[in-house]
Amino acid sequence: MALSADESGRLAVLLSSHVDQITQRWAEVVAGQLHGRLSQAELIRQVQELHRALVDALDKGAADLASEESVELRAVLAELSRGQAREGFSATETASGVFALKDALLTVMEADHNADKLRDFVAFSALIDQMGLFTFESYVRTRESLIADQAEQLLELSTPVVKLWEGVVAVPLVGTLDSARAQVVMERLLQTLVETSSPYAIIDITGVPAVDTQVAQHILKTVVAARLMGADCIISGIRPQIAQTIVALGIEFGDIATKASLADALRHVLRLTGVETSRRQPRREL
Repeated sequence: MALSADESGRLAVLLSSHVDQITQRWAEVVAGQLHGRLSQAELIRQVQELHRALVDALDKGAADLASEESVELRAVLAELSRGQAREGFSATETASGVFALKDALLTVMEADHNADKLRDFVAFSALIDQMGLFTFESYVRTRESLIADQAEQLLELSTPVVKLWEGVVAVPLVGTLDSARAQVVMERLLQTLVETSSPYAIIDITGVPAVDTQVAQHILKTVVAARLMGADCIISGIRPQIAQTIVALGIEFGDIATKASLADALRHVLRLTGVETSRRQPRREL
């Protein structure tokens, strides 16, 4: 529902002629909804900024929020939504802050029982509803972006590449290995191989709860990519249950070395590099 030119003009006059009363009541309603989670000074600033943007849009003849005259108003609403999303406010709290303008307008208009005023209030409410829904949509987009960024950061943190020895790096995998994570593992491993010039890489799957055909394919692709970089891979963490699953699924690792533990894999690599290792003998009690 779009405002007529007369309705836009009357709303602009109403907002401009009762600035203090409307912004004060608007801020009071929002403060009651947020229960002190936002300072009074910040709340007043946000309300006044929205008030100015709305009056400016109406003065330009804006009929609804989608009109060209409402560009700045949409920008202010979007920035408000992004800020509240980053600060942990809910989408309902964000949209309710805009809907609170209805209460402020009603406070100003209720003294006049003219039927035209009632029709104006209904029309004004439709515009405010558009503003509230716009903030809700902007909020959701921001939250989705934040969640995606955090998921990417967690993904990178969960796939470290560790230098165990000179020329030996390891990738300890923990949790489920899906396509997205497998791609990150491959990229980080290859980058580390380039940076360290390591000829050996150990892929440790001790922390992987289960190995199926898809997981095995991801591991094999990583091994092939590492070999193209001139590095040999050893897979460690082959527990009895995983060994039985691999056999049952008919998965072939070919000539890829596999070891039961990370320690066994490291000893195997050190022997390949000519480093002598020996197991420490337990102390004898006197």
